[in-house]
Amino acid sequence: MTRRSATASEAAATTAEVFGELLRHYRESAGLTQEGLARLIPCDRSQVARVEAAKRVPAEPFARACDEALGTGGVLLRLWRRIDWYPEVQHPDWFERRAEMDAEAVALREYQTQVVPGLLQTPEYARAIFSRVAEGDELEERVKARLSRQQRFLAKSGPLYVVVLDESCLRNVVGGAEVMRDQCAHLLDVGRYSNIRIQVAPAGPTELIRPKTSLSLITLPDGTDWLYAESLTSGHFYDDPAALARYGQTYDVLRADALSAQASATLISEAMKGFEQYAEAPAQRGDLDQEQLQRQRRRKLPRSRPRVPRPRPRT
Repeated sequence: MTRRSATASEAAATTAEVFGELLRHYRESAGLTQEGLARLIPCDRSQVARVEAAKRVPAEPFARACDEALGTGGVLLRLWRRIDWYPEVQHPDWFERRAEMDAEAVALREYQTQVVPGLLQTPEYARAIFSRVAEGDELEERVKARLSRQQRFLAKSGPLYVVVLDESCLRNVVGGAEVMRDQCAHLLDVGRYSNIRIQVAPAGPTELIRPKTSLSLITLPDGTDWLYAESLTSGHFYDDPAALARYGQTYDVLRADALSAQASATLISEAMKGFEQYAEAPAQRGDLDQEQLQRQRRRKLPRSRPRVPRPRPRT
């Protein structure tokens, strides 16, 4: 993977920080907390916090919604459009062709199993994924490269993106409970975009016909369609009409049998609440352990006066 220059990296960080600082300025001037602004957009409070801290790249609809909620006259959106959020980002050689297709696709239909697809991952989720195979600068480059693909699909006029998530994507814990909680919140957020539909293929006794692997059906501006699937170390493209027809039909049937977008949002919300409770559990367990320890210590404390045996009645 080719690394971007230090100058470009520093410039990207600086502009992200400027955007975050300006957002914080307008929010505080309006007398709003992060949670209050999040309710107006609407989105998760953590999204506002991370954008202000320059730890998350905002999408175009987010900048527009902030302008409207804060009455800035479009300042944030104009700044967002002037920022090159991902300058000179590079992808692995074997993935370069897929990245180029994402940059021009007019429609994308995906089925994903085990992990959330890259176009929908939060930075923390992506970092947890890549930390298994990379570290340091290489890790950060891979995260930025993955996030760079999202910007076009999260824009107001982004291409159609329909994804069917196997329920395993919500159950396999990546990066811990807090990362999964925020990932679920992000799915609920982007699922409200007009060009994005997220459906879940539930686990359990339902007889769903699922593809054997994750796959993408990509439609390009000239009307051509491509099937993309990944192995452990590479990506594979197919334009054979028979394969496209077979997998296209499998995907359409699966999508029809999967939960609706609304029902899927309910399932994702339930999963998010479960991760919230799990994330809070260690602190609760710590309080409980402390209380039990205090009880044990109280039981072991010596009595303030000696015990005097009571005389037993004679029989």
